[in-house]
Amino acid sequence: MDETVYLYKGEVFYFKDSPLKFDESYSYYPDGALVVYRGKIIEAGAYENIKERYPEALVTDYSGKLLMPGLIDSHIHYPQSEMIGMYGKQLLDWLNEYTYPTEEAFGDSEYAGRVARFFVNELFRNGTTTCMAYATVHKESVNALFSVASEYNMQMLTGKVLMNRNAPQSLMDTEESGEADSRELIEAWHKKGRNLYVITPRFSITSTHGQLISAARLHEEYPDTYIQTHLSENRNEIDSALELSPECSDYLEVYERAGLVTERSVFGHCIHLSDSECRRMAEAGAIIAHCPTSNLFLGSGLFDMQQANRINIQTTLATDVGAGTSFSLFRTMGESYKVQQLNGYPMSVFESLYKCTRGTAKALKLDDKIGSFDQGRDADFIVVDSTATPSQQMRKDYLERKGKWNLENKLFGIQTLGDDRNIVATYVAGNPVYQSDTCNHQKTGM
Repeated sequence: MDETVYLYKGEVFYFKDSPLKFDESYSYYPDGALVVYRGKIIEAGAYENIKERYPEALVTDYSGKLLMPGLIDSHIHYPQSEMIGMYGKQLLDWLNEYTYPTEEAFGDSEYAGRVARFFVNELFRNGTTTCMAYATVHKESVNALFSVASEYNMQMLTGKVLMNRNAPQSLMDTEESGEADSRELIEAWHKKGRNLYVITPRFSITSTHGQLISAARLHEEYPDTYIQTHLSENRNEIDSALELSPECSDYLEVYERAGLVTERSVFGHCIHLSDSECRRMAEAGAIIAHCPTSNLFLGSGLFDMQQANRINIQTTLATDVGAGTSFSLFRTMGESYKVQQLNGYPMSVFESLYKCTRGTAKALKLDDKIGSFDQGRDADFIVVDSTATPSQQMRKDYLERKGKWNLENKLFGIQTLGDDRNIVATYVAGNPVYQSDTCNHQKTGM
């Protein structure tokens, strides 16, 4: 066990609570320090107040850079890493032409492991330290992703996709085999290290009512697992789902009848929800993962954040790679801002960033472990350069001349113009897992 106390110097920023509820929702220390011991946050605050308490600490100086909690991606498909940015389809055709043929290869453990390693390292390069990921129908795909994440002691949430209809035969399980395979994977991986299992029916079009019920039965047996699926992403998807379930008055009812709408259920997209569906989701404590780059890329529609906020649904931001067009949650935040502008809602950067950090941690019942710099949290954090590109530097120079270079404008610039180039370093459980080529920091003993 490493007994070194590490002190990281820089601009420390993290959320204390939701900016939708409190004006003083965050802590910001322009000359700050973050103290880490045995992979946990010991303290965060002003450098001058902290430095004397840790005379033996190993100091890493990131002065002029932002130290923030690692980003959390609540909806992403790791097997689709290699098919990102494929041309010209909407959801259902896109699944048939691109997604399913790509996922067929993941029964090969070596292949799955290779893609899983790329995926995890790409997350780190973009500042993402935790994700809730879809695997494929194959057990090998789940084993591969949990195995790679475990090497880094990463907080990983994933699970085997369940599909027993309306998919290629090579990608279908059965109600019985899907439940048995999922149970085997839960026993092997759930709560082993920082791994958490997610019961994963892809969506109701590819799972019979019986399979959805078996997924709910698994969750009852293992109540601290999670559930993830898709809901109301595309108009044709909704029509197809209701044709297959004519007894249901709306799409959400398909999942309600199976017992899958819970406080540990994450529903991807949710673009075309009625107020009734929103209210029922809020009452159940269910979670929406808003995926703006994917929704725009597939022409699915514009998610209404005002509606979700008004009804008080827990809402997070997510990349949805590979229909999503970037692993960067900064770019995702920027696209979400544009979507909400089209809806007449100028979403603040504080709301966006909260929904990629502490807000997501809180929604996933992981607020006591990740998402902030509160004492005892796992030391998952990123170092961010707000002026990594010439354009960003010019913007800063202009704002400084106008006396407007403040925290909000700094963060908004990262959201609007930022991507992986702004990530200087990524730390998981106190260990560096990524450093950019331009990273130049000093280490000293105090």
